[in-house]
Amino acid sequence: MATAGPRHGQDVRHDIDEFADGLARLQIGLVNLFFVGTPGTGTTPWVLVDAGLPSGAAQVLTVAAQRFGRDRRPTAIVLTHGHFDHVGALEPLLRVWDVPVYAHPLELPFVTGEADYPPPDPTVGDSAIARWWSVAPERGINLGERARALPAGGGVPGLPDWHWVHTPGHTPGHVSLFRAADRVLITGDVVTTTRPEGLPRSSSAPLELGGPPAAFTSDWDQARRSVATIASLQPVVVAPGHGAPLRGSELPGALAALARDFDYRIRPRRGRYVAEPVVANDASTGAETRAQWSTGVRWGMLSGVAAAAFAGTWLYRRFGRRAEND
Repeated sequence: MATAGPRHGQDVRHDIDEFADGLARLQIGLVNLFFVGTPGTGTTPWVLVDAGLPSGAAQVLTVAAQRFGRDRRPTAIVLTHGHFDHVGALEPLLRVWDVPVYAHPLELPFVTGEADYPPPDPTVGDSAIARWWSVAPERGINLGERARALPAGGGVPGLPDWHWVHTPGHTPGHVSLFRAADRVLITGDVVTTTRPEGLPRSSSAPLELGGPPAAFTSDWDQARRSVATIASLQPVVVAPGHGAPLRGSELPGALAALARDFDYRIRPRRGRYVAEPVVANDASTGAETRAQWSTGVRWGMLSGVAAAAFAGTWLYRRFGRRAEND
């Protein structure tokens, strides 16, 4: 599979990656956001997909002004999901633009102040970097009346050539965006081409499809089914929320293989949500349940840490001092 932009490992923090007609990626840190619309016309509507990290707000505004005109705000902002690294710049952006923000109905409680996400699981991932995620924020945000539900029919406001596809697992209301005309897919965090919870690949390593960021994925069965869902769309360009885009006719087969082999290639061997997935409720009743999950999971993790510490202390007192005396 070929990349549709700079290779992984290149510094693209200050560059726009044009990889499909009317579609450009801005990478800030390890997170991507997307400008959808034809640049340079001054009149064509455009949409921002995701909002990245808080540190990127000024850069988003600068790039938007360069592409579409200084006074051309987006028609809307569309969220693949509401995790902190995809909504971080929303507050300063909305102070300038004052536009609606669309998300799946099951994601709305997390962007209207009604619910928090389950806490991240620091035990997953393949390096010590994964432990950092234990202090990452899981709290939802409150966009107030700006938060809107995506249309039930799959249409994307401001983007008549695109439709949204429900791809849960990483979060209950996660969506991906697909343009059938040229089979371009914005996947969000359903798949990645980098490792947000692990050590980054070498810049010389070939890009390859991987699973969602493990520390924040709350239902691994749904995550597997979502990979199968996007494979069924037969995309030839895949633009993930983390990592460089991929292009190639072999992409559908690679996605199908990823779905087929998901359980031993992607699913962690252990982890809080591997054994007990978070199951979404209807948006009207989900907030209270999710809040209970969040508290229960946090206490479960703390209890596990405490139990391990107690066991370690007991073993040392029982055997460690004896060994020192010997």
